[in-house]
Amino acid sequence: MASTVILTGANSSAGLFAIEHLLKTYPDFTAIFAVRNVSNTDVNTNKLCAIIKQWGPPLDLADLTAIHKFATTISDAIAAGQYPAIKCIICNAYYWNLIADPELTVDGFDKFLQVGHIAHVALVLRLLDRFSPEGGRVELISSVLHYRRKSPVTTYLPEIPDDYDLLIRPRPDADKLNRGYQRYGTLKLVVTTWCYPLNEYLQKDPKFANITALVMNPGNLGDSRAFQTNTPTSIKIMQKLILKPFTPLLQRFVDPMYRTSAQAGVDIMELGVGKAGDGAQGYYTFLNKDDPDPVALDKETQHKLWAKSLEWAGINRENTALQVAFD
Repeated sequence: MASTVILTGANSSAGLFAIEHLLKTYPDFTAIFAVRNVSNTDVNTNKLCAIIKQWGPPLDLADLTAIHKFATTISDAIAAGQYPAIKCIICNAYYWNLIADPELTVDGFDKFLQVGHIAHVALVLRLLDRFSPEGGRVELISSVLHYRRKSPVTTYLPEIPDDYDLLIRPRPDADKLNRGYQRYGTLKLVVTTWCYPLNEYLQKDPKFANITALVMNPGNLGDSRAFQTNTPTSIKIMQKLILKPFTPLLQRFVDPMYRTSAQAGVDIMELGVGKAGDGAQGYYTFLNKDDPDPVALDKETQHKLWAKSLEWAGINRENTALQVAFD
C-alpha cells in the first residue's frame, strides 16, 4: 500500500544518506523532505536537489506559526488525495550553536529546544490522524550525549531542571562551548524522555494503538557538517584532521559510537520505514534496543514534560486527534 514518509532536517549529513537509501530501497513511498530554505546557497541543499525531484512545502522549525501552517497544508493534501497516508515521520532536524549565547526564536523559546523538540511535537501531534489505518512509526533522534554521565566534550551534565523556564530560556554563560554542548545534551534528553509518554498515549487510543514511537541514537558522526556550523575553529580543525579521515579507525579501536553519516542515514531509514510495522518502542542505539538514561524513564518527569510540551507547541483538543492526552 502506498504511503508517505516525512523527514525533517532533510539536508543534514545523515539526512542526505537516509534519502538516498529510501529512494533506492523503498521507491514506492511518497517522500516529503522538509527544509527551511530551498535556495541554492547551501551546499547540502544543492546535493539534495540533485537527488530528489520534488520538495515538500518549506518548513521553518524556529517559527511555530510556520510549523502549524505546514501541518495544515500536509493534512489537507492527504485528505484531498494529493499524498497517500503517512507511514512514518522522522524528526531528524536540530540546531546548535557552540560559540554564542542562547538564542530565542520568534516564539520566545531557546532555539535548540524549539527546532529539535517543540517543533516536532507540534508536527507529530497535528498529523496523527493522517497516518495509514495500518499504523506506522514516529522516529525521534537522540544522542549518546543525552546520558547524565561524564563526557569528553563538556564538563556539564544534561538536565531537565525543576524550573522549566531555565529549559526554554537558558541563561547566558561565558563558557559557551561547554554550555552549548550541555544544551545539546539536554535537548536530546528531552527528546528521549518525551518518546515514552507519546507511546503511552498512543497505546491508550484504539485509533492510534498501531502507531509506535521510538528514539534512536545514530552515533557520533565524525563527518557531519554540524562540526563546521556554529563551532569554534578548534573543532573545525579537529574534524578536518582527525574525525573525518579516521572515523573508521576511531570506530574500531576507540569507541564504537563513532560512525559515518552514511551508516547513520541507512539505519535511520531502516528503523523508521523498513521496520515501521514491527511494533518496536523505546530507545535504540543504531538498530539495537537499548536503555536510555534513567531520567527518561521517570514517570513524573515524563508527564510533566508532556504537559509542558503541549503548551509550548500550541497543541490542544481542537488541533490534535490524540484526545486521550487531555483526559
